[in-house]
Amino acid sequence: MPFNPRTFFRKAHRWGAVAVAAPFLLVLLTGCLLQLKKELTWVQPPTKKGAAKAPSASFDTILAAVKAVPEAAVTDWGDVERVDVRPKDGIAKVQCKNRYEVQVDFQTGKVLQVQYRRSDLIESLHDGSFFDDSFKVYVFLPVALVVLMLWFTGLYLFALPYAVKWRRKPPPPAAPPVGAAGAR
Repeated sequence: MPFNPRTFFRKAHRWGAVAVAAPFLLVLLTGCLLQLKKELTWVQPPTKKGAAKAPSASFDTILAAVKAVPEAAVTDWGDVERVDVRPKDGIAKVQCKNRYEVQVDFQTGKVLQVQYRRSDLIESLHDGSFFDDSFKVYVFLPVALVVLMLWFTGLYLFALPYAVKWRRKPPPPAAPPVGAAGAR
């Protein structure tokens, strides 16, 4: 049986799409949420503005303010995932290990906002690290390569009918010889 590229690409496209359907859907949905994270407060809390642009509250003051927030469940720096200092906004965003974000005015040490932050969870689902770090390389990278293959095979299958039609196009009719018609 001779190799037929059209049949091969059609089967590769069909089975490739089936193979990557679930992980690719997860990447697409979480990617859409991440694109909208600044617009959807459900994904990421909006950034508040502090009293001044220059920090004067110490890290001990910021930790004390976060400890006073029951939702944060912070007893020491070990319960803090990271601190994002935003001089332009005059705040420090303290992200707790339980995914709560506490925004503290770094001039006064006052808590400005406490909200649950889902963007880091969504990002870990998006890149596969939620499941295990090896998922990034052994699952999500092959999915990306198969999607790339789907793009190429889809483009081939899309262009194929046009190429066939172009090849089968009859030649334009020959022009009548000059002076043959209407000469008397």
